[in-house]
Amino acid sequence: MIQFGYSITYVDDVKDAIEFFENAFGIQRRFIHEAGDYAELDTGQTTLAFASHTLGEANLPLGYMNASTSTKPLGNETVFVTDDVHKTHASALQNGANEIQPPTEKPWGQTVSYLRTPSGILLALCSPVTDD
Repeated sequence: MIQFGYSITYVDDVKDAIEFFENAFGIQRRFIHEAGDYAELDTGQTTLAFASHTLGEANLPLGYMNASTSTKPLGNETVFVTDDVHKTHASALQNGANEIQPPTEKPWGQTVSYLRTPSGILLALCSPVTDD
């Protein structure tokens, strides 16, 4: 058996990353390590987690691209499905995200927007895909 279990992003400040998602979207934290190097959000079956760059450097001694210092977002999206992309997008902006693409209706009927969180994470917000 294999299943998708975690998506972990290395960030400058784990607590700040967690607080952005709590404040912007009302998602609750599931776990935060007392040392502050790792935390998880309660996002359902697949866990969205954040780890410090210190932990990232220990796990990946040959290095990696830092999302917060890269001038362009990394080529990896974290996607949240929402019934109100416009409202959720506005909340993200009010909590410090930077707009990449405002809510736009796609040819297949889905509304999608793109933001970059204060931690540098490329975030997509989208409406559910319908079978119409």
